Amino acid sequence: LISGGGSALLEQLPDGISLVDLQQTTELLLGCGASINEMNAVRKHISRVKGGQLARAIFPARCISLMISDVIGDPPDVIASGPTSPDNTSFSDALQVIDKYELIKKIPDSVRQHLLTGFAGKIAENPQSNDPVFNRINHRILGSNTLALQAAASAAKHLGYNVTIVTSELQGEAREAAQKIAAIANDVQQLNQPIPKPACVLFGGETTVTLLGNGKGGRNQEFALAALLEMGESDFDYLIFSGGTDGTDGPTDAAGAFASPTIWQIAREKGIDPQDFLNRNDAYHFFEQTGGLVKTGPTGTNVMDVGMILVR
Repeated sequence: LISGGGSALLEQLPDGISLVDLQQTTELLLGCGASINEMNAVRKHISRVKGGQLARAIFPARCISLMISDVIGDPPDVIASGPTSPDNTSFSDALQVIDKYELIKKIPDSVRQHLLTGFAGKIAENPQSNDPVFNRINHRILGSNTLALQAAASAAKHLGYNVTIVTSELQGEAREAAQKIAAIANDVQQLNQPIPKPACVLFGGETTVTLLGNGKGGRNQEFALAALLEMGESDFDYLIFSGGTDGTDGPTDAAGAFASPTIWQIAREKGIDPQDFLNRNDAYHFFEQTGGLVKTGPTGTNVMDVGMILVR
């Protein structure tokens, strides 16, 4: 069984690289804004199990990888850094990431030396898609964002809603994504598009947040707050929710939050300015005071985020 978090839980390091070295390298990559693909290009080349190397180690044994996906598009080579999947990156790609973010002098000496040795051809590259080790490997996706959305759609239909799933690949800045989702809510109300009322419009994926303040929150709470501001004084019966399927959103005890006319009205009655809270990335405290937090507790499964628009 392979799922999100596998990159951290499953590891065997090359000789000379310590766990502290790996942790320092990972922290540097996270801090510089490297994408998940860029991080994986590096991590796969300072490991003995990532990037298909576990498949190489167990060959010729037959392996069925049962996967729970926490990444957009469900690519097996990205989930948990692809221990049983081909690696289409190289030591050269890993060094390009290090150079791009000017980390060559910041990463531990052991990591730098290992990457340079591999680049010189003195360490074998990870197995590619044409490697015979993958003839004995099968991958099956057991859980994904798409499957979660389909389950939500089934539940909403039983409640009497007209339902559509608009995307399972919502990405980008949370505030900008919220503007697009709010526009769909207005289209449902004014045009009965993309579906007529009572409507449940579902979406999923994983957005990001650029920290500008020192408040408390997470990407889903920030999304909901930005959506609330976009909806403004709208007084029709709507609700916009976004939450993490693992039950945790950022460093908080909430899975996410929801926006609605009631939340807007409570904020006005209490004299709370939602724009001020958004400017400070403080969505948690805004929704804590207005009653919009959604707390599920840890679910034990992560298939990214799911959200919905309800219009009645």
